[in-house]
Amino acid sequence: MKTTGRHVLTINGGSSSIKFALFEDGGSPRRVLKGEIQRIGLPDAAFRVNGPDPAQNFSRPVAAPDHAAAVETLMDWLEARGDGEALAAVGHRVVHGGPKYSAPQRITAAMLEELRRLSPYDPEHLPEEIRLVEAFHGRFPGLPQVACFDTAFHHDLPRVARLLPIPRRYDAQGVRRYGFHGLSYAFLMGELARRAGPEAAQGRVILAHLGNGASLAAVRGGKPVDTSMAFTPAAGVPMSTRSGDLDPGLIWYLARTEGLDARAFNEMVNSRSGLLGVSETSPDMRDLLQRETDDVRAAEAVALFCYQVKKWIGAFAAALGGLDTLVFAGGIGENAPAVRARVCDGLGFLGIELAAERNGASEGLISAASSRVAVRVIPTDEEQMIAETVRQVLGFGPGEED
Repeated sequence: MKTTGRHVLTINGGSSSIKFALFEDGGSPRRVLKGEIQRIGLPDAAFRVNGPDPAQNFSRPVAAPDHAAAVETLMDWLEARGDGEALAAVGHRVVHGGPKYSAPQRITAAMLEELRRLSPYDPEHLPEEIRLVEAFHGRFPGLPQVACFDTAFHHDLPRVARLLPIPRRYDAQGVRRYGFHGLSYAFLMGELARRAGPEAAQGRVILAHLGNGASLAAVRGGKPVDTSMAFTPAAGVPMSTRSGDLDPGLIWYLARTEGLDARAFNEMVNSRSGLLGVSETSPDMRDLLQRETDDVRAAEAVALFCYQVKKWIGAFAAALGGLDTLVFAGGIGENAPAVRARVCDGLGFLGIELAAERNGASEGLISAASSRVAVRVIPTDEEQMIAETVRQVLGFGPGEED
């Protein structure tokens, strides 16, 4: 396909959604609009778009029985707007790169074959991400596509942090700690350097990406040291519907007592656990904070989340040999002052003190003047990171045409 403009489309495919954003490329990518097809596979699927022109924004029902139908709807809409011919490239968030992919790359047929082989690593995401790539190739065969791997940020973790304590032969097969939310963490480190200076980004940093999916990363000297997610995104702290770390003996116990097989256990820990499992009412932290005074289940779900995040901060401070900066990001990290306050409460021994008013207003710097640790709230932007990465991989320069 011959392109006539400098627009980069970013695609973030989830298990039941496709998030996208359109960027106009220049000296730096500038977001033109963003949107999402939500609740794919359900009868109430919706197509939403937001941009600078309110007259062009909409939210409407759409028939999206699967990802294939959803992406066809998206591509039809782009072509109807005239954006199809203006596209210079598509950047995809690919959740798992396995042991091979340590950097973003232009997608080739050989890469797709390798990603198919890696699908057992992440059966919830990789197959649908591959289908999205194939759909765009089918509609726009000459359009460059770039894979931005969410595991790439953590690829060079110290070996002691990568190793899992299971028989060694599995390590040779690629079974290791991979870590996720890498696009978010790469963006946050860049923003930290921009806001607080390069020295802060080279210090001892803990990044807390707290959203529907939640994880933490420890960074020292600009390099990742450890992260809470492991071989899959289900590990680490409790999340909206994911359990986080569990006693592996539970698998055998539930197999004997309830006849739960591996597939059912996987579905439970990914879709029916975390905040939803403990509260029995909602996976959304906003709902639980509203209900916690009247519902002990909601209160316990919030308390468990905050307690586990606090524990990981303590563990990572030990791994780093101290702490200089703590960053909160993600939907919960950016917008829930009560959660940030509870996580930081009792961490004075690490040098963490919050300024209540700054925290309540979700200011950029929420630590008290007396705090030895700078505590920051930095909105993350995975789509911006994908767009900038596409530019770098494809060698776009200011004003060039592809």
